[in-house]
Amino acid sequence: MNIRAATKADWPSIWLIFNEIVSAGETYAYDPATSKAEAEKIWLDNPRKVFVAEANGEIFATYYIKTNQAGPGNHVCNCGYMVSSTARGKGLATAMCEHSQQVARQLGYKAMQFNFVASSNKGAVSLWQKLGFDIVGRLPKAFNHPSQGYVDALVMYKWLADA
Repeated sequence: MNIRAATKADWPSIWLIFNEIVSAGETYAYDPATSKAEAEKIWLDNPRKVFVAEANGEIFATYYIKTNQAGPGNHVCNCGYMVSSTARGKGLATAMCEHSQQVARQLGYKAMQFNFVASSNKGAVSLWQKLGFDIVGRLPKAFNHPSQGYVDALVMYKWLADA
């Protein structure tokens, strides 16, 4: 598996992953009916950098990195990760999170924050903790899961500068 910078030409493949995950409504607080054009702005155009994970020319996963807040908070980045259902359980989220931390340091970020992790996404919560992220905030019933109802959203954070 190779992780590389995404290009505009990758958008059709990224869209398939984005649409699969967002339309399920289980992990991201994007409208499940997000259009392809709006999704491209959200995932490809607005972040500082976007990457894809591919093998044999096929894209299986993607992530973005962006500045979390402006001004005095601009040393903290935010990332979002998506893995196609056909490639889950193969270590792609781990590889992308580790890669994103290296990229964050190269870009001068001192910390990484995940703003809104659905507590029902147990796999992600466990993985982020394994990779050194702490739960620093809990937003009670902030995420409306399609089958579990209102669940907590977590704020997770890792200081990168000393690592």
